[in-house]
Amino acid sequence: MENKKYSISAFFPVYNDWGTIPTMALLAERALKKVAREYEIILVDDGSNSLTKKVLEELALKINNLRVITHEQNKGYGGALKSGFYNAKYELIFYTDGDAQYNPLELEKLVEKMNDDVDIVNGYKISRQDPFYRKIIGRLYHYTTKIMFKFKIRDVDCDFRLIRRSLFDNLDLKYSSGVVCVEMISKFTARGARFVEVPVTHYYRISGKSQFFNFKRIFKTGVHLIKLWYWVRIKKQY
Repeated sequence: MENKKYSISAFFPVYNDWGTIPTMALLAERALKKVAREYEIILVDDGSNSLTKKVLEELALKINNLRVITHEQNKGYGGALKSGFYNAKYELIFYTDGDAQYNPLELEKLVEKMNDDVDIVNGYKISRQDPFYRKIIGRLYHYTTKIMFKFKIRDVDCDFRLIRRSLFDNLDLKYSSGVVCVEMISKFTARGARFVEVPVTHYYRISGKSQFFNFKRIFKTGVHLIKLWYWVRIKKQY
């Protein structure tokens, strides 16, 4: 990309992703060198095991402009995302997960769609590469939240996004669970943020295990969504 118009902070929430995060960080560095005027890479260690911590320490020595934010105790997915959002220093924030279900090289697709009339470039999965039951639950989650919060994007569950950092200057994200993504998108939507969407490739998880798909977490997520709906849609607190 000849015209490197933007400075970009790229970050990954990391929880025991020792097997995948080196490749993700190196691919992100490769993409950022191509598309960004200035960049940084942030790895948010959300209370990972000792092996993951060692891997992150070694990456910090090998990759320029990389820094590690460490949570001594696990704060949850939302807690890790909030650390990334609020510690980013450049004008655009790119984030995706550290488990290699997305390809950081596709960041170039997001940057191509960013312009002065866009606030968020949101990826959507071309085809979800997950077990059948996860696909069903994922679709139910998406359509339920879309009806509840009136957002228009086609894939709220796609954590592959490029966002203007200024949107977080006066945004208080409260949730530390995965509900934070719905909270963020619903509040951006209510504030009139401008979205465009880009298809991205989704890959089968080869390392680690999802922390979401069990009955206790799903029930807790439902309770959080109802509370969030009340504050955003009824109380208009966004």
